[in-house]
Amino acid sequence: MLYNEPSPLEVKVVTKRFGMPNSHSLDAYLATDGFKAFFKAMQMTPEQIVEEVKISALRGRGGAGFPAGMKWSFVPRTSPKPKYVIINADESEPGTCKDRLLMENDPHQLIEGILIAGRAVDAHKGYIYIRGEYRYLIEHMDRAIAEAYGRGYLGKNIQGTGFDFDLYTHSGAGAYECGEETALLDSIEGKRGIPRMKPPFPAVVGAWQSPTLLNNVETLSAVPAIIRDGGAAFAALGTPKNGGTRMICLSGHINKPGVYELPVGFNLLRMIHEVGGGMRNGKKLKAVVPGGSSCPILKAEECDIPMDFDTLAKIKSMLGSGGTVILDEDTCMVRFALRIMKFYAHESCGWCIPCREGTTWLKRMLERFHSGMGQKSDIPMIGELSKNMLGRTFCALGDAAAMPTISIVEKFPEDFEAHLNGQPCPYAHAAEPVFA
Repeated sequence: MLYNEPSPLEVKVVTKRFGMPNSHSLDAYLATDGFKAFFKAMQMTPEQIVEEVKISALRGRGGAGFPAGMKWSFVPRTSPKPKYVIINADESEPGTCKDRLLMENDPHQLIEGILIAGRAVDAHKGYIYIRGEYRYLIEHMDRAIAEAYGRGYLGKNIQGTGFDFDLYTHSGAGAYECGEETALLDSIEGKRGIPRMKPPFPAVVGAWQSPTLLNNVETLSAVPAIIRDGGAAFAALGTPKNGGTRMICLSGHINKPGVYELPVGFNLLRMIHEVGGGMRNGKKLKAVVPGGSSCPILKAEECDIPMDFDTLAKIKSMLGSGGTVILDEDTCMVRFALRIMKFYAHESCGWCIPCREGTTWLKRMLERFHSGMGQKSDIPMIGELSKNMLGRTFCALGDAAAMPTISIVEKFPEDFEAHLNGQPCPYAHAAEPVFA
């Protein structure tokens, strides 16, 4: 199923089968180069597979942007313990909605990517951890997995190659915290989903205390194209150290919201005006959330930039999980910060005091401020409280709540000042924030 009309500016790699009749079926996949990469990988050594992924400059599409090939190389293949491939399909970042489309439209591409990853790290069992709200997708993936088993593309001696691999789905329970890799591992083991101390890292001590490769759905979906066509070809689509394409979830106050596959490094302003059809109702651009709710906000004048991991890092933001939210001139940034903080306060697992208490107090302060009860001294206090959360939690959820709040306070102080002295919100006429 498609949710938006494709753009002529797209470069389709992982979404090339979207819109095809029965694109989810194994027959449709085999008719369009499906599993060619797997058979090619079976003729390669694990070291060659990892090297090809390194050459591709593929970086994790789940948010952190860590080089995938390097991550694969950390898994000790010679360990006597069993190795696992875990797929993070717990797509819970507000503004992000791409992995569900990959599983819905092209599940066998993901399965092939998992098999290649298993071959690369000598793993023979994998689990797709799917967020609880995606209940229909669990059944959808189960059907695709059953189809692959029935045709000999999963199980024992896959297609006569001598390679064995078993694959299962596993449901989350709707906890955003389980998008963090170690909390996900605890959840998949049947425990409460809270983050583990690192090190040790999952590559060495992961699922059931065994070496584990943990990647996002989009990351593994790109692997078949990398092996089939070569890492260099994939790398050439993006910018240096930022290879390939990226699925961008373009939403907010634009005329053509949707999920688009664009080369990594595509200019943000072009994305808004040429891909997204420009600002809705002719409004002016005010701000952009570049990669999901956890990313520091960009002001309109900062948006003439290539959308790659390194460029955004230089201006103290992130490409994140690809959830690009466009905000127009009528957006109250206090209200927007409050909407984000309500989410993080609700989703904090409570394990860390700075996160548990910090998100709760920030929510209360922002509620008071937006209602007109704030004081001028509260403005720097909101920023300072956010900064005191940074780097003081077991996982990045505390940082995810703090970073956008810090950027909003620093870049939009006028929106806070407009609420002082009991003044009503100057944007009260506007619609609810985009994340609402």
